[in-house]
Amino acid sequence: MIDWTLNLLANGLLGFSVWGYIAAALVMTHITISAVTIYLHRHQAHRSLDLHPIPSHFFRFWLWLTTGMVTKAWSAIHRKHHAKCETEDDPHSPQVLGIKKVFWEGSELYRKEARNQETLEKYGHGSPDDWIERNLYTRHSRYGIVLMLIVNIILFGMAGISIWAVQMIWIPITAAGIINGVGHYWGYRNYEPEDASTNISPWGIIIGGEELHNNHHAFPGSAKLSSKPWEFDIGWFYIRVLEILGLARVKKVAPEPVITPGKQEADLETLRAVIVNRLHVLSHYCRDVIAPVVKDELHKVGSPLERARRLLVRDQSLMDDVAKKRLDSVLERSVALKTVYQHKLSLQKIWQRSNSTQETLLHSLEQWCKEAEATGIKRLQDFALSLRGYALGTPSA
Repeated sequence: MIDWTLNLLANGLLGFSVWGYIAAALVMTHITISAVTIYLHRHQAHRSLDLHPIPSHFFRFWLWLTTGMVTKAWSAIHRKHHAKCETEDDPHSPQVLGIKKVFWEGSELYRKEARNQETLEKYGHGSPDDWIERNLYTRHSRYGIVLMLIVNIILFGMAGISIWAVQMIWIPITAAGIINGVGHYWGYRNYEPEDASTNISPWGIIIGGEELHNNHHAFPGSAKLSSKPWEFDIGWFYIRVLEILGLARVKKVAPEPVITPGKQEADLETLRAVIVNRLHVLSHYCRDVIAPVVKDELHKVGSPLERARRLLVRDQSLMDDVAKKRLDSVLERSVALKTVYQHKLSLQKIWQRSNSTQETLLHSLEQWCKEAEATGIKRLQDFALSLRGYALGTPSA
């Protein structure tokens, strides 16, 4: 009996090799991040999909075991992050608090905000409130990780302690540190929402698709985080598998622009399509108008334009005074650049006039197209023609 107990402590019931332990740790942490992105993020916080009770409760139980996070707290904090993004009320903005603090102390910031009852009450609506949530998952949120430690030791022996330690730091590093920190500080941007969100990598595998953070902030209600053909969202792959099995139902994905070729006049459908697809419109404007004009003007303006070219597509709310002065200096050196940039700003103002009637907005859109065509800039004229062709379409999953 003593020998069996010692052997159990040394090797566990499974008796894996070193590589077996590594594989087990990777699989278990991947399940955890999948539970975060599918259950907490896309299902609970944003309601972009419905989950069958079987995967829903499995994810809830697994997160209790591996993180001790409470569904209501996580959803509330994330919703507040979107509502107050990059402001002093944002629970974890590196633009406000600094990248070092958010990266290294992200879990502490989460725990601090989780104690804010005002946040929980205002943003935590719709979270599970059944008997097991009230009496176990929320009331005894730390019991799960203790149970996980015991299970790991039984399965893997003393190596289970190391596996448990990896599990415990996985979410604080990947979610609290990388997504909340790096995902608002460094990376590439497909879209220009009014925040500093970035895509960390076009291949969302390690963090379940959450690497595509800029895409998510552009379309927070979408169950699919990938946007471009070369991007991959493994969380979306799992959701599609669950949907095929009848265990999930996708409610919403990001809109995709539909353009009717040859349409000569904007109508109310054009207006609605432009507003719905406004981030796509801006992305296309930057790609089809600003980028070619920058290329044409680069030899005239020189190195100042090379250093300031990213500012031409960045939202003004994200620029400090130094950046604004640098941009103004470049625009004064090129009439063409100044024209296309001013037209970008005036185009944005159309969908920012929330108090205007549809007829007023439609008139503004048609007026914008006429003024763009009158500039004589071929790229701007072509874009105005394509803008009139925008139509509402059904997003493809």
